[in-house]
Amino acid sequence: MSPLRPLIIAILALGLSHGSPAQTLPSPDQVSLDRLGLMSSFPPADSQRVDLSNSYKYPQLRWAMQHLRELSPTHNIRHGSAPVAALPVALKPIGSFVFDDDKGNKTTIDEWFKASFGDAIVVLHKGRIVYERYDNQMKPSTPHLLFSVTKSFTGLLAAQLVQEGKLDPKALVTTYVPELAGSAWGDMAVRDVMDMTGAVRFREVYTDPSTEIFGYSFASGLLPRPAGYQGKTNVYDFLKTLQKEGEHGAGFVYRTVHSEVLGWIVTRVTGRHWAELMSENIWQKLGMEEDAHVMVDSVGTPLQGAGLNATARDLARFGEMLRRGGEFNGQRIFAKAALDDIFVTGGDREKFKAGGMAFRAGYSYRNQWWMLHNADGAYEASGIHGQMLHVNPAAEMVVVKLASHPVAGAGFTHAMTLKAWAALAQAVRQ
Repeated sequence: MSPLRPLIIAILALGLSHGSPAQTLPSPDQVSLDRLGLMSSFPPADSQRVDLSNSYKYPQLRWAMQHLRELSPTHNIRHGSAPVAALPVALKPIGSFVFDDDKGNKTTIDEWFKASFGDAIVVLHKGRIVYERYDNQMKPSTPHLLFSVTKSFTGLLAAQLVQEGKLDPKALVTTYVPELAGSAWGDMAVRDVMDMTGAVRFREVYTDPSTEIFGYSFASGLLPRPAGYQGKTNVYDFLKTLQKEGEHGAGFVYRTVHSEVLGWIVTRVTGRHWAELMSENIWQKLGMEEDAHVMVDSVGTPLQGAGLNATARDLARFGEMLRRGGEFNGQRIFAKAALDDIFVTGGDREKFKAGGMAFRAGYSYRNQWWMLHNADGAYEASGIHGQMLHVNPAAEMVVVKLASHPVAGAGFTHAMTLKAWAALAQAVRQ
């Protein structure tokens, strides 16, 4: 076997592929943590062990997503000493709500949650918890890896800086990060970074270790570096190597590296570490229940596009703040104008088509958020393997769903997810 073959398998398991609709999956019970017994003895037996050599493979990934800081370096996001903001509980029998799945068969919310390898779900209606469930050893206090939901936090921080007049979306990236002058971002506007319409050569070919996704994964620490590796060893040095390919602003193409550049801009403008900004501007102000944390590279750079870990309830508080137009816990957290610029203005739906995401037909992308453009004005943050924060303003509903699905890409499950969102909105309205 090629020495890079295990890394290729690992990165596929990490979930940068979309999966095939014909793919055969294990049942959730077959790969439940209770059944697998991973890391359950002291010390763990070899068959139970999860470490850096296998944590991105399935089913070990199910354990790793709840225990990231036991495997990788992280930076804490402190929730502070203020009282926890209460989430009133008014449970309803939503789990038994019946709806038609994407195949036209009857199912329930509970059955959908389990079949989608759900780990946690919290549904708020008018700020009250109406449905909450934890599986696969998850608890209300358990932080879960959120993957690309992280991007939406970075995008919101940037949108707030724009409203404060501290960040000009029309300015060149190099106005704030001159180190990127020789890269794809050298002649790119900040707006093209925020909306992922900047042209950068960043290929994600998972059977070809010469493509840029491997360089990013090795530099960031997402994958162990092969013997004799001579490439970059941190995210920002890696970003400098990427070159322009195409025309900036021509169309949307989803690239995680844009989120890392946007995070660099945010930290440069504020002079603060991303995790400290998250703590002071979000976690402490919202009265979060638990600390969060973010994965960092070898020099402490946070993975601002993929590394956030948080609990389901705290994400629900964040979502409720968005639903309420930026106000929560008795104070204004974000400017309403910043939220309106994302969720009311929305992104360019024509440019979105260039991204090749047919399963998200009708969507747009703005400031690192997905807009559904449905009748309810819903929007969401999304991460691989089933991480979702979904806000439905018309239904006055917030949904947090955390999962560890074997297939990473949203395309595999998206049709069913849309059915579930509609069913939940119907259920809370009844």
